[in-house]
Amino acid sequence: MARGIVMTIAKSRFSYSPPHLDARSTWLVVCVTTALSYLVPMLVGMLASNPKTVWPLWPGCAILVTGLLLVRVSLWPLLIPASFVGFTLADLQAGVPLSSIAWFIPGNTVEVLISAIGLRFCFEGVPRLNSVKALAKYSFFAVLLGPFAGAFLSAHGISRDYWTGWKIVFLSEMLAFVTVTPALLSWVSEGRVLMRRSRAFHVEGLILIAGLILVSSVVFTLPEDSRSPALFYMLVPFLLWSALRFGWLGASTSLIAVTSLSIWGAVHGRGPFSNLVPLTDPLPLQMFLVFASITFMVLAAVADEHEESAQVVRESEERFRLVANTAPVMIWTAGTDRLCTYVNQPWLEFTGRPLETELGNGWAEGIHNEDLKRCLETYSLAFDQRQSFEMEYRVRRNDGEYRWILDIGVPRFNSGGSFAGYIGSCLDITDRKLAEDALSSVGRRLIEAHEEERTWIARELHDDIAQRVALLGVELERFDHPLSDLAGDMHEYLQHARRRISDLGQDIQALSHRLHSSKLEYLGLVTAAKSFCRELSEQRKVRIDFKHADVPAGIPQEISLCLFRVLQEALQNAVKHSAGQNFTVELRGTKDEITLTVSDSGIGFDWQDAMNRRGIGLISMRERLHLVDGELSIQSAPGRGTTVLARVPLRLIEDSVGIAG
Repeated sequence: MARGIVMTIAKSRFSYSPPHLDARSTWLVVCVTTALSYLVPMLVGMLASNPKTVWPLWPGCAILVTGLLLVRVSLWPLLIPASFVGFTLADLQAGVPLSSIAWFIPGNTVEVLISAIGLRFCFEGVPRLNSVKALAKYSFFAVLLGPFAGAFLSAHGISRDYWTGWKIVFLSEMLAFVTVTPALLSWVSEGRVLMRRSRAFHVEGLILIAGLILVSSVVFTLPEDSRSPALFYMLVPFLLWSALRFGWLGASTSLIAVTSLSIWGAVHGRGPFSNLVPLTDPLPLQMFLVFASITFMVLAAVADEHEESAQVVRESEERFRLVANTAPVMIWTAGTDRLCTYVNQPWLEFTGRPLETELGNGWAEGIHNEDLKRCLETYSLAFDQRQSFEMEYRVRRNDGEYRWILDIGVPRFNSGGSFAGYIGSCLDITDRKLAEDALSSVGRRLIEAHEEERTWIARELHDDIAQRVALLGVELERFDHPLSDLAGDMHEYLQHARRRISDLGQDIQALSHRLHSSKLEYLGLVTAAKSFCRELSEQRKVRIDFKHADVPAGIPQEISLCLFRVLQEALQNAVKHSAGQNFTVELRGTKDEITLTVSDSGIGFDWQDAMNRRGIGLISMRERLHLVDGELSIQSAPGRGTTVLARVPLRLIEDSVGIAG
């Protein structure tokens, strides 16, 4: 029946799991497992000098399960019967009755199959008990479920009452799976890695094992009259040492040493458990070893988890540093205290300073004095609000030249959502600034030439053409008097022509004022804007409500002219295209900026589509504002009117931007 179960398993998906060992190693495992299945129980029987002794730990099934986990499932039908033959021979030599062996074999079969199948199902390859989750899965199948089920059959083979026998069998097998199997699995999966560690690590391990064996010998082999429960505490530092420094391999190996010496002492009437001799009820010793083993195995799993997590973090940081140091941009990180914690190699090459001087607040030492305050204010405000930021400032390069830097920072958050600091990148944009400055210079010169041309045309219209049209009107008026006796239609024709010439003269004069406002030059922005609104209102027969507040005197000519041209363009476009009759113009000033707002309640338009179609008026307004560091924003939608907002900072506009200090 057992063979049939194993063959069914061998045909299941477990048989397709990859081999853990090559063919030679696999047969070596089969042979060693079979040999140990006979030799270890035989050795246990030889150590039990008193025939009434009940051995607290039965390692046979634990060794067999270890072997099963190392080979293919297809070899289980061979390995399990061979190992059971070894169990039987050892039991017969120890004088175990055949009636008891007849119960042990099915009980061990159930225990081995449950443990091996459960562990093969839960783990890919050799189980590694280096995490709490892995240890919990292992403990459920191998430490609890397998021994629990097998004990119901094996208990019949114990020559005492059934439940006492069940308890002895269960705890004996449980203790074996807590100590023997983890130790064997750890050396199989971690032994080679341990051998490649440093010599100092090996020496530390030897000192640990030697010290633990020495202390265990003292604790568990003292004469009966010298035993004391306080001696148990001597083991704790060594077990902690093994679990925290050597993980589950160190903990399981140390527990094997403690278990072996404690059982030897109890069997021979020495140490804290000498009062159990003859060892017919090993429950106190078993409970001590089980709970001590589980405690330190869990501690080792936690330590391994922490070490693996720390290793993952270290590897992640190393990958980040590798990527950061090869990136074409400067990268920095800062902690929750706003202090710089890391800058990459391009940053160090740019500044020419060592890493130690850039950490903390050292990075700010290279910022240009004119930009430092603004830079730190932006940086601090972003930290307080946990928001991304973008700023431009000048930093001293390793050759002493100040270069423009674009710095973009974003907040970092842990997996739990807690704030972890900032990470940012910096890019040298000096060349872009130079190009923008050159483009702005060209744009400024074009606009200046445009304004000069407008001024010349306005003066020509006002001083020449407008005067000549006025003289023509005077001459027609003089010519009209001698012809007063002519026919009425001729007289009416001359009157009409004179009115048209007069209107033409007014239009030319208005055009001259729009091209070049002398009021803007001599009376200021507010007066010129108010006059323009009034003239346009009278000319187009619409209502324009002009408001102004806190506009400072002495506005630089560049700003005044820019805002006036934006007003002209925006208001004329609104009157021409909005189909509205009411318009509002607001000119307001603060200590930092001047804002101009032109709004209407007309039909509105899709301003993004207008920008995509490269509307000359919108582009002209935006370019003019850009030359004085201003901003243009438009709010409009079909059927919802339009609002044009222009903002200009109140500072003198220099002829050049002052690139690179």
